[in-house]
Amino acid sequence: MLRSLSRVLKTTKQCGRLCASNIYRQSKQFSGFVKPITSSDKSGPVYNKCLCRTMFIQTQDTPNPNSLKFMPGTKVLEPGQTMDFPNIGAAQCSPLAKMIFRIDGVKAVFFGSDFVTVTKQDDDVEWKLLKPEIFATIMDFFASGLPIVTDAKPSGDTQINENDDEIVQMIKELLDTRIRPTVQEDGGDVLFVDFKDGVLRLKMQGSCSSCPSSIVTLKNGVRYF
Repeated sequence: MLRSLSRVLKTTKQCGRLCASNIYRQSKQFSGFVKPITSSDKSGPVYNKCLCRTMFIQTQDTPNPNSLKFMPGTKVLEPGQTMDFPNIGAAQCSPLAKMIFRIDGVKAVFFGSDFVTVTKQDDDVEWKLLKPEIFATIMDFFASGLPIVTDAKPSGDTQINENDDEIVQMIKELLDTRIRPTVQEDGGDVLFVDFKDGVLRLKMQGSCSSCPSSIVTLKNGVRYF
């Protein structure tokens, strides 16, 4: 009985040492993968991939059923700036926009200060199929470390110029302070074109460019202000 118990204890100790040895070897192999990132590592691809893994992208519906607003939780453009890419030809200055246009079913891309609006081709293209690809594309892009925009200047034609008359200055100020922030919340933008003979011409961008309610927005919203 005592001899049997001794054999069991001896075997248990051997198994314990073997298991501990295996665990130690596995932990040494694994430690290189989970090595903490120091401040000196933050410019490298590993750090960018970690940021990618922790990125939480939110979506927001817009008044346009064919447009969806994606918010990656990080800066896209400078505050107040926007960029419109109505087709892939206009996206040559933006690596991110070009990557999104490679997704089948994407019609247009629009950038705001902290969001990306994607417009799909038509009602036949379903968001439940597009969204996973857009999520993956945005995360992969921010992990790559590429610049969002290369050489083009973001839209900002509501800036008051010294050649603008008093009425045009008032219109631009109104657009910049009251109209554009509201429209950008819906994933789009409205830009000043010109004001001649009492007629104001504006350009709708992003989710507003093909939105069924854009005319109502212009007539009721802009005219109200």
